[in-house]
Amino acid sequence: MYKVHCMNNIAKVGTDSLGADYALVSELEGANAILVRSANLKDVEFPDSLLAIARAGAGVNNIPIDRCAEEGIVVFNTPGANANAVKELVLAAMLLASRDIIGGNEWVRENCDDPEISKKAEKAKKQFAGTELSGKKLGVIGLGAIGAAVANTATRLGMQAYGFDPFLSINAAWGLDRRIEHVTDVNTIYSECDFITIHVPATADTKGMINAEAISRMKTGAVVLNFARDVLVDEQAMAEALDDGHIAHYVTDFPNPASANMKNAIVLPHLGASTSEAEDNCAVMAATELKDYLENGNINHSVNFGSVDLGPIQSNARIALFHENLQGVIGKVTQIIASSSLNIENMTNKSRGSNAYTLIECSGTFDKDAIEQIKAIEGMRRVRMIARA
Repeated sequence: MYKVHCMNNIAKVGTDSLGADYALVSELEGANAILVRSANLKDVEFPDSLLAIARAGAGVNNIPIDRCAEEGIVVFNTPGANANAVKELVLAAMLLASRDIIGGNEWVRENCDDPEISKKAEKAKKQFAGTELSGKKLGVIGLGAIGAAVANTATRLGMQAYGFDPFLSINAAWGLDRRIEHVTDVNTIYSECDFITIHVPATADTKGMINAEAISRMKTGAVVLNFARDVLVDEQAMAEALDDGHIAHYVTDFPNPASANMKNAIVLPHLGASTSEAEDNCAVMAATELKDYLENGNINHSVNFGSVDLGPIQSNARIALFHENLQGVIGKVTQIIASSSLNIENMTNKSRGSNAYTLIECSGTFDKDAIEQIKAIEGMRRVRMIARA
């Protein structure tokens, strides 16, 4: 029986999908896995029993991923599970910025008691006139699941989409509409596009990427949309650009005292993935990742370890090893296995930076002495035996 602790409310369809071999527990102590959405785990001390954390969403800035790697705790996220929800909100944001829908609605509410509202509306509507999206140029920075979905849909709406992503994968490229222009210099997007939307993770390289210099290269009257992470935009530089009219609108999903007080900013209360469908999709995907790891040792969509997949357990014993990415570790492990008269049926290894994960399937049964020898290898962080169900 695996014990799972939910740090936030997780959609029932996700927790139900775990099955009868899993129990939801109210305390972290003794838990084998955590399901989390937005709860901050940075300062949480994890019990020795904890094997994995699954974030029902894409961002993991609330999880200490490096510390987890050192402790042999796999951190998963659910990329793409909320892509459609965010895509639809980005499209709505472009409409809000181009048609002054909010201003028009506010006028109606302010004049709701006026018996002549219908007549006056015909005159008042001129002040809310806007422009159409069709024919405009959209620049998408980051062509992952969300960015690609935005670019594809915008193209179908008649926009000319430009995409920038220096790390574009082959699979992602195959999913892009052929009409999307892939550019290799982000400055092309800054100088050419009427709308610019950001869809990249928050890293040391991307924080503050939309700064004063980047903004200065944008077209006068451009609209900037940020539904990725607030730290990607230098908010002081953005506020100044809005004040002087260089940027027409800034639409963001991240309210704070700075963004909430910007002139001509449309600030939403982090609605990106706030749909029942997205919450269900994220919960089910997170639960699926946990199950495959806990039951088989397979790792897919981890943010601190590489992808490793041997499929379902076929033999009597599978051993999962977390270790430093040092020369000779795997050789020492295989020597111990051979001296224990065990035969390796299948094996895979993947490293990411200084962290490595090795999954080995053997015929026969590991004895305690062999396991202790493996644990004693220099650089070994965690050894986990996985029994066939």
